Amino acid sequence: MFFFPLRDDNPTSRTPWVSWVIIALCCFVFLVQLSQGSYNEVLIQGLGVTPAVLFGQNYLPFEYQLVPSWATVLTSMFLHGGIMHLLGNMLYLWIFGDNIEDCVGSKFRYISLYVCCGIAAAFAQSLVDPNSMIPMIGASGAIAGMLGAYLILHPRANIICLVGFFVFFRTVNVPAFLVLGGWIGLQFLNLGQVDSGVAYVAHIGGFVAGVILIPFFKQAHVPLFDKSHSRAFKIDRVQSKDLAKGLHVPSMPRKPKETSSTDDKKKRIRHPWA
Repeated sequence: MFFFPLRDDNPTSRTPWVSWVIIALCCFVFLVQLSQGSYNEVLIQGLGVTPAVLFGQNYLPFEYQLVPSWATVLTSMFLHGGIMHLLGNMLYLWIFGDNIEDCVGSKFRYISLYVCCGIAAAFAQSLVDPNSMIPMIGASGAIAGMLGAYLILHPRANIICLVGFFVFFRTVNVPAFLVLGGWIGLQFLNLGQVDSGVAYVAHIGGFVAGVILIPFFKQAHVPLFDKSHSRAFKIDRVQSKDLAKGLHVPSMPRKPKETSSTDDKKKRIRHPWA
């Protein structure tokens, strides 16, 4: 069974420049990380959030002290531990970030919301284990905040997902409250996996921050719990030309086949009992 979110059906009125810049910066920083070889470990230790260092319980060796400890809550948002970590985060920001940026309106307010969610995520994870010397990196917490905000703004919007079973593929419209509700539910279910290397508490903290903050950051005319824009659980075949479009696989009604004028006349002549 294969399940992959592609895009949402939510229209926007502006180009999401800030989201695109964040995606570009994260990708650029990751390429820098790859180019550093063994020095990448220094970047992770020096720019990631280390709870014990953040709270003044411990300190890093001098060669790892690249920025003040308080600044790591910001620098850590642009580092990633691997290609799948990066791609997963950027996919969700690509799908959901544009609508949040559109609803917030101001670029400054959107950046502030994103940063606040990232900070909330960092502190949530750090407060759980304040003596930890394990650095946290990734945009997951900030992006989790965008997911929480999206759930409050557009719970009934449909996420077009690619679903596969062996060699059979379809696109399915899945309501956002199921996709995002399932995602946050998994974070709670995985809390016991201490050695997984994933900061699940940070995800939860960022998500909750997005839920709480979005009513204060959105534009006044933007409603909460907006209506859907397409039919839920609509299933479409996936054509080869659709797969080539990647993240923009459409889930639109197929165009009716062209018919001759004779066929049109036949269709207009309806049986009285039809």
